[in-house]
Amino acid sequence: MKVTLWGTRGSLPTPGFDTSVYGGNTSCVTVKGDGGTMLVLDAGTGIRRLGMTIDPSVGRVDILLTHLHLDHIQGLGFFAPLYRPDLDVHIWGPSSTKLDLRTRLMRYLSPPLFPVRLTELPCKLTLHEVPRDELQIGSLHVHCAQVCHPGPTVGYRITDARGNAVTYLPDHEPALGAQSFPSLPREWTSGGGLAAGCDLLIHDSQYSTHEYDQRIGWGHSSLRHTLEFGTLTGAKHVVPFHHDPSHADADLEKLMQQAIEEVKPAFRVTPAREGMSFEL
Repeated sequence: MKVTLWGTRGSLPTPGFDTSVYGGNTSCVTVKGDGGTMLVLDAGTGIRRLGMTIDPSVGRVDILLTHLHLDHIQGLGFFAPLYRPDLDVHIWGPSSTKLDLRTRLMRYLSPPLFPVRLTELPCKLTLHEVPRDELQIGSLHVHCAQVCHPGPTVGYRITDARGNAVTYLPDHEPALGAQSFPSLPREWTSGGGLAAGCDLLIHDSQYSTHEYDQRIGWGHSSLRHTLEFGTLTGAKHVVPFHHDPSHADADLEKLMQQAIEEVKPAFRVTPAREGMSFEL
């Protein structure tokens, strides 16, 4: 299984440099399994670059949306494979209490926000509502569950045939209830079951500790909480993701170093950068 980061939500360049080391595109990650199975996690602006790399021989692409906030779907209409009549495209995402997934997506993919309507896309499009607990997509097994973030939001755990698991929680405020009360099972913390013992955890890490204290309930994590969540769930490798776009590269590096010194995690920590890949 190969995991590639196409958009990490971005950061500002360090003063004196033209581009950011960590990247400037919003959330998009691919997971490739055996037999050509390709999952695209979220459709932020990073999906445009991804679309230009997909070989014409690929016959199916599955896009798994965590939620429908704009930074996670704003690249969808610019995903070139959607305009291939021969391609099967499956979009998975949450409905709301009042609207199904199709109706929610049509609010973005329609004028005046976008010139092409969802119903006009030439690909063979199928929509699926989640969470459905367990899914099998090609060679990959997908478990999805609702997590703490404003509006209907799900997280994903993807496992290959060899048992390797990656958990994707890009917008998440776990609240860490089981950590505060050790007698509680970790599943009582939002996302705890999805991340338990995973080989790779891609997790929201938007704020510093000080910033988080002023934004409790906004649906995002501090870098320290990300590492504490990794400890709670027994993750083997944590990738802090969904960088705050107001942080410069130098800020991110300083905050990451401070969080690691405070938490002293027993697992590997690799801050998310665009173009980074992991082989599981």
